[in-house]
Amino acid sequence: MAITTEIHRSAVQVLGEDVSAAIYAAMRRIADYRTYRQTVNELSVLSTRDLADLGLHRGEIRRVAYETVYGNRP
Repeated sequence: MAITTEIHRSAVQVLGEDVSAAIYAAMRRIADYRTYRQTVNELSVLSTRDLADLGLHRGEIRRVAYETVYGNRP
């Protein structure tokens, strides 16, 4: 015999959870963007020779920084 329990949440609880999730997502996006910018800035100050030692061309800095922070997302 299966027993089911229904949990009724108030609209305020649901709204609060939605707002919390939205705030968390926004904070995560801001943190990711800051990491992206920091990575771009740090790679940009390297000399062309240092970048070549890393196997990078100056034109690849943004792509490499993006993939480092966000993965291969489109």
